[in-house]
Amino acid sequence: MKLLPRTIRARMIAGLLVLLALSCAVLGVATSLAMDRFLLGRIDQQLAGYGAEFAASLEHGEDTRGQARNTFGARLVAGRVTQAAVVSREAALPVQLSSQDKQALAALPVGGPPETVDLSALDDYRVRAVPGRDGDVLITGLSLHGVEEAVARLQLLELSMFTGTLAVAGVAGAVWVRLSLRPLQRIATTARKVSELPLASGEVTLGERVPDTDPRTETGLVGAAFNRMLGHVESALARRHAVEQRLRSFAADASHELRTPLASIRGHAELALRDRGPMSDDVRHALNRIDAESGRMSELVDELLLLVRLDEGRPLAREEVDLTRLAIEATGDARAASPGHLWRLALPEDPVTVTGDPLRLHQVLANLLSNAGVHTPDGTTVTVAVRRLPAGVEVSVSDDGPGIPPGLSEEIFERFARADPGRSRATGGAGLGLAIVRAVMAAHGGSVNMRSRPGRTEFRLLLPG
Repeated sequence: MKLLPRTIRARMIAGLLVLLALSCAVLGVATSLAMDRFLLGRIDQQLAGYGAEFAASLEHGEDTRGQARNTFGARLVAGRVTQAAVVSREAALPVQLSSQDKQALAALPVGGPPETVDLSALDDYRVRAVPGRDGDVLITGLSLHGVEEAVARLQLLELSMFTGTLAVAGVAGAVWVRLSLRPLQRIATTARKVSELPLASGEVTLGERVPDTDPRTETGLVGAAFNRMLGHVESALARRHAVEQRLRSFAADASHELRTPLASIRGHAELALRDRGPMSDDVRHALNRIDAESGRMSELVDELLLLVRLDEGRPLAREEVDLTRLAIEATGDARAASPGHLWRLALPEDPVTVTGDPLRLHQVLANLLSNAGVHTPDGTTVTVAVRRLPAGVEVSVSDDGPGIPPGLSEEIFERFARADPGRSRATGGAGLGLAIVRAVMAAHGGSVNMRSRPGRTEFRLLLPG
């Protein structure tokens, strides 16, 4: 199956050549058989005209003048060959027949139609047996060498002609198929250009259209349908972009508006907690919860504002960042926050540096390590590794915890995604950590991917070197 052509153009040309070759083969076989039958008919007519004169002359040694060259004659008495000769330069030359030749001649039907016999001492002959006057059987035959040679020449001529025809048909067919499939090629070119556009996010304008829209042709119908589909896709992308812009504006405006009241709430809560006057335990606990929750809300607002800035493409800081130092600092913070885990570092001897925003890259590592500490049980080993690759720098965070459910692997980097939907908000974040990781990596020209199975979860950060 791998040898079959893949493209429509190649399949059409191959199919055309196969059909033409089959037609030539059938025509060649038919003409060869017709020529062979025609020439055999002529030989049979000659045999009928010659009669049995030459075979009868063998008994008495009469003159062979008037007999065609290579004419074969034989005389059978009581089913046994007594004489056998062939005409050569108007003289009869005796022929030594093998036992198989004699059996074949003896088996000929007397008075029946001519038959073809392969005589080992001579060649293929067309022979006919007739009864003689003395109760013997006289056999006369004509050589089929001329017939076979004529048929062979015809077949060679046909082979040459058919080969040339196939070559010309192949070239002409390739040109014709290429011209016929040109509209389809333009559709494929348009589709490829559209597929190369960044359709995942942002404003997208699909200016590409198929020029062939003639409703009288199949490719024209496909082109018109494809253009309508592109129009629908462009409208859908425009609506999606408008919705995203409104959501981003809302998130930015809401975050800015929430910052001031949240700061005020935290300030009043801290001020109340500093009061040394009498205060019941319930009131103090409520003030502590107000202070903690307002702090969490402030972090959420900061994360939303960061995502909005990254979505808008605002530039980040560009300076030399030592990733090995970042890994050490982030791992130390995670060890202090989750002392029940085993934290390991796999760092090269020499520092690994990249150009980027140190604050945001530290936030990326902190988010990954925080997730590992929160979503895995105590005793889990978490390893942070940094290494330089030919194409850049790789930072990986892996753990031997229970893993991430397969159904969440595709949406784990989406905003507000949660690995455990039943987990309370009090014990986990808002689901923006990995979204920030992906956005920060994209802003640095890098990428992040995740592989997870029970006992092994790994996040790989790739940064240009």
